[in-house]
Amino acid sequence: MFKRLLAAVHTRYGAMEKTWKNCMATLLMAAPIALMLASTAARAADYLSPEAAFRFSAKMLDARTLEVDYAIADGYYMYRDRFHFKAEGATLGEPDFPHGKVKYDDNFQKEVETYHNSVSIRIPVEAAGPFKLIASGQGCADKGLCYPPMDTIAAMSPDAIGQVVKAGTADAANNSANGADVSDMDKIGTVLKSGKLLAVLSLFFLLGIGLSFTPCVLPMVPILSSIIVGEGAQSSRGRGLLLSVTYVLGMALIYTALGIAAGMIGEGLSAALQNPWVLGLFALLMVGLSLSMFDFYQLQVPSALQSKLTQASEQQGGGKLVGVFIMGAISALIVGPCVAAPLAGALLYISQTRDVVLGGSALLAMAIGMGVPLLIIGASAGALLPRAGGWMESVKRFFGVLMLATALWMVSPVIPAWLFVAGWAALGIAYGAYLLWSQPVRWTSRAFGLVFAALGLLQLVSVASGGRDALAPLSHLHGGSGSGAQAAHTDFVRVRSIAELDAALAQTGGKPALLDFYADWCVSCKEMEKFTFTDARVREQFSNMVLLQIDVTANNADDKAMLKRFQLFGPPGIILFDRQGRELAGKRVIGYQSADQFLQSLQAVR
Repeated sequence: MFKRLLAAVHTRYGAMEKTWKNCMATLLMAAPIALMLASTAARAADYLSPEAAFRFSAKMLDARTLEVDYAIADGYYMYRDRFHFKAEGATLGEPDFPHGKVKYDDNFQKEVETYHNSVSIRIPVEAAGPFKLIASGQGCADKGLCYPPMDTIAAMSPDAIGQVVKAGTADAANNSANGADVSDMDKIGTVLKSGKLLAVLSLFFLLGIGLSFTPCVLPMVPILSSIIVGEGAQSSRGRGLLLSVTYVLGMALIYTALGIAAGMIGEGLSAALQNPWVLGLFALLMVGLSLSMFDFYQLQVPSALQSKLTQASEQQGGGKLVGVFIMGAISALIVGPCVAAPLAGALLYISQTRDVVLGGSALLAMAIGMGVPLLIIGASAGALLPRAGGWMESVKRFFGVLMLATALWMVSPVIPAWLFVAGWAALGIAYGAYLLWSQPVRWTSRAFGLVFAALGLLQLVSVASGGRDALAPLSHLHGGSGSGAQAAHTDFVRVRSIAELDAALAQTGGKPALLDFYADWCVSCKEMEKFTFTDARVREQFSNMVLLQIDVTANNADDKAMLKRFQLFGPPGIILFDRQGRELAGKRVIGYQSADQFLQSLQAVR
């Protein structure tokens, strides 16, 4: 009996096993391409960490004179006018700077004095006993990367003449004193730097599961579900799980390759993937796939290519397993690697250490974690979906509508808000009408048809009366002249370059400042504007701050320079500055935060 059971299993799944081997061969062929991409990117930019590029030390020359030294790595330089010194427990005099090299700097659009190789700065000091020195400096790489200002703390004593003090950055000192000051991205970086592979993979797998319920992954649900629905009567729990695993592998491979490339190059790829032409192309692809769910045509791999890929796999509406694998890869490109703390931490680690193996493994574990709900959906859908008949046709139509909704969601960042709402209105009314007049008419079809038609008419009323929020279609009728997002948007002063940012930070009037990285295609940015910045408590905090914003939608040279300066890979990202215009250590906001979370981040600027 056991042999007969094995024979039956082999007969049923033998074809799928052969196709799976073909799929794995595709994966193995694609892996070297990803590594070649990472290797090429690694040669494109190789930047040191700020601590390695600008090594700080200080010593007392005598009881009344302090000397601060920076050893500057080859290919890097520091700005004279970016040095600032203060002390706790002592009084400092005017620093004595050596003569540097004067040059025109493209980053600041003016002539500046710079130091290469090393610089020694003497500072008069009056101290009755031990004191704490806080030194701030900023430098750049000749290749174009500018680092944010770096604060360093050193414990000094007027009696320790000639004793060289080497201290860590103020970030590290503050973080060791208060663990709450460490940002999520810093915590993730700490785990990566530990080098413990099992801990890294476990953490990023769990973080991936958490990210699976964000807008980054949700659009993949109707895509995968539509592929499984395309199986028709052939669907089963085993087949659905196989399709899901294949889909997730395609998504994970591309997600990891893009992440490694972005980390190596030093800038995000989201802007390139989310311009109007690319989004429009992918949206058209989704529309094309949805039409196949309405039986306008049968979507199949061409026979010539079909025979070359595999002769044993079973046919399904989404194509063969190789096609499902490719669809998973395309889906990763569609949604793009959303910038969140786990992704930003991994990218920063890769960019600083060039450890592609550990960083890439972390990204792969996170991508697989993001795919866990998809695996569950695939396994359950294969068992729960009806096998044939009218119900199956209704389910296919429903998933066709979901794919049209996905196409509309894809282009939402690059189309006017009124057109987005109008699209929802048209989709709801059309599908509602279809359900109401479909043959044969059932009471369930009539009920759902009325619901969809009513929702569509509600969106139509909204757009006709000036509404621009699909989630709250009538909120504009009792919420003032504009949406909350638009109201919050006007609070920010736009800066377009590093020079404008530095000028704005120098004119804050003693107020703390906030710099918001924004892009039209950034979904999380718009969520922050709509739900977080409009909160009354947040706006009260904003009233005591200088609010700055840079729009990196165009991804031009100034945008890239600003992202590189703060070692960001794309929006959303919020940088907080103290009353002296210096970045607050460990207080960056990466990714979406609710109003309650964001208020906790703003506590640092009080």
